[in-house]
Parts: sequence; structure tokens; C-alpha cells
Amino acid sequence: MYFLGIDFGTSGARSCVIDAEGTVIAEDQRDFGKLEDYERATIWREALWDLITALPPSVRSQLASIAFDGTSGTVLACDETLTPRHPPLLYNDDRAIDEAKLIASLAPPGHPAAAVTSGLAKVMWLKKWLGHTGARIYLNQADWLSGLMTEQVGFSDYHNALKMGLDLDTLVWPAWVDHLADASYLPKPVAPGSRLGTVSRPRARYLGINSDCRVQAGTTDSIAAFLAAGVTQSGDAVTSLGSTLVLKLLSDTRVESTEYGVYSHWFGTRWLAGGASNAGGAVLRQFFDDPTLVALSEKIDPVIASPLDYLPLPRPGERFPINDPELAPRLVPRPNDDTAFLHGLLESLGRIEAHGYGLLAELGATPLRQVKTAGGGAQNPAWTSIRQRLLKVPVTHATHTEAAYGAALLARDGELCFNSTLR
Repeated sequence: MYFLGIDFGTSGARSCVIDAEGTVIAEDQRDFGKLEDYERATIWREALWDLITALPPSVRSQLASIAFDGTSGTVLACDETLTPRHPPLLYNDDRAIDEAKLIASLAPPGHPAAAVTSGLAKVMWLKKWLGHTGARIYLNQADWLSGLMTEQVGFSDYHNALKMGLDLDTLVWPAWVDHLADASYLPKPVAPGSRLGTVSRPRARYLGINSDCRVQAGTTDSIAAFLAAGVTQSGDAVTSLGSTLVLKLLSDTRVESTEYGVYSHWFGTRWLAGGASNAGGAVLRQFFDDPTLVALSEKIDPVIASPLDYLPLPRPGERFPINDPELAPRLVPRPNDDTAFLHGLLESLGRIEAHGYGLLAELGATPLRQVKTAGGGAQNPAWTSIRQRLLKVPVTHATHTEAAYGAALLARDGELCFNSTLR
């Protein structure tokens, strides 16, 4: 039997099929290209069907289970058929300023739902825009993808539910969330990896999938990348270097701070502490294509610190380690030498990463021991050396770097991925 993980990121979707031993059987990807807001849900759905039907029939017929990961804080307002009633609000959408202020007045101090980009803030904004009868349920991206497969409305894993206001002590929607958003419009929180059901029979026939294929509750894209990296010891961390910069540290201590954009995810008896910066590879792609990045990186001496001090944000607004929706990018002065310019960008991104892990330690998380790297940036040796110099701990390339592989492990192992009993 085989196990399918599908990762939906900012710029595309990836699939990964593994066997019972964790060997990769098949991988594929679809790029979204430049999307208009109204196109997103349609393109996501088409990419999902396309990735599954592109698998060999012999694989599809032997799929035992499927799990999804999606971008954390991306929210869809849906009717009973899971048809969106408004374009999805993406993870970095920061329009819900008034809603975030109201949440902060009622939420426990430090809760990530109080951030302007939180799932709960987006739910409240959408309800105000659509009216109370405008949508039946509000879902995170991974919730919606799972629902398309089972044709059942309304479950969310603890990881995606956190930014919608989940209480990590009780693992249910607290009274203050019910007061703000009416919990009857929210999905039921369940453990990541738990069984949601089987692929619906019409969907199984359409896609050529084994009719007994299970759908497991998913996770966020950064936690799927963490699972893929195989980290098991407290103090070990995974940095995902994709369009954005995401830090996850396995900690014995739960830490949270709305002020700095820090939050902790449920991870069995331990916690995944971290945060997500808006800085990352998206900024590099504003200036360089992939071949140019490779060629220029080979000319950088990573032992020498760049004197350039940038704030490499794609647009105004930052989430972590500085939480400021109006923080402006700083990408000048730009030297005439493109190698020096890229060196400055990579160095500045490395400083953000070092600042982030240092902040986690200051807040009480388990001290950093080592960092494994996932995402496209993991392929850049110069960047790795710069980061190791700044972090002062070993930085290595994870054996498996794709979130889709982590989602496949979640499909295979379910809740056992977290190696502990539920809290």
C-alpha cells in the first residue's frame, strides 16, 4: 500500500507518494503562476485533481491514506458544498486590523489569534463583509482540501486551528472565540493525523482511487516540512527557506508572544515554538532568476560578513521576529556589483533567522542545538555557510526537504508522527 502527501504552498503544489518503509515512490508538482484573487480556489482545486490523476493507475489503486498541508492562516468562507463565497484570504493578508484589535482585547495574552494576519481575524472580517448568512463554514486551506476529498464539511487539525483561536490547554474553541465568531461556523478541531473518513465514493471513482483510501487530518506547510526533516530532540530546529522564512524549534517549553509574532504548536507532550517572517526567497526572486542566483552565490565568500544591512520584505508588513504590519522594506543602497547585492540580501535574511532563534531562547524555549534546512533555499551552500556563522550551531541540509514528504509521513503514521500521547 502507498501513502500520499500533498503540500499546498504560496506558489504551487507538490505531491509525494511513499511506501510503508518511507521510500519515495512518486513525486510531482504544479506551479500556480500569477493568480488573480478570484482564481485561487479554482486553480487550487484543479491542481489537486491534476496531481492525483497524474499518478500511475497502479499507485492510485493502492493508496491507503492521504494527508494535506497548507499555508497557515489562509482562510476560505464556504457554503455547504465547500464552494467559496469570497476569494481566499491568504496567510499574509493584513486587512483585518480592527478585528485583530478586538481579538486582542479578549484573547489570553500572547495568543497568535490576536495577530492581524490570524485565521480568526480573517474569519471575523469575512463574516462582516459577507453577512452572517454569507457562508456556512470558515476553513483553513488544508481543511478545505481534505473536505474536497471526503465531501464532509468541517474539520480542522490543531495546528491550523491555532490561529483561529484554539485553546491549547483544552483543545477546543474557547468561549471568547465563540463570542467573537460563533463556533458553529468553525470546523471541529481534531488531532493532526487523525482519521477524518474515507475518500467519498464519487470522488474515488472520478480520481481512480482505492475506495477504502483514508483521509487523515493535515497540518500546516511548515510543520509538514518539520516532520519531513526527521527532527526528534528538544533544541533541534527546522528552518524552511521558501517564499517566506519559517522557524520551528522543538521545545520542552511553550512560548508565546503576540508582540513578537511568536507562538507554539501542539506537538504531543512537547511544543513547536517559532514564527514566520514575510522575508524570504520571494524577495530574492524579485531581482534574480534561479540560474543567476546559483551563479552569483558561487562567487560569495560566506566567511566574510556583508556590510550591507537590508530588511528584505516583499512589501510593507512583517510578522516575526518583529510584528509590525506597517514595517517598510529596506533594499538600498544597491551596489553596482550584483554579487555584493545578493551577499547583502542573504546576510540580512540570516540575521533575521538568528534574531528569531535568539528571541525564542529569551522567551524561555529550549536553547538551540542544531538547525536542519528545508525548502528551496536549502540548496544554496553559500547561504548555509552564512547562516551557520550567524547562528553558531551546526546547520545541515535535511535528508527530506519537501513538506509533501512530511504530509506523506502524516498519512502513513497519523498521530504517531508526534511520538506521544495526546495532551
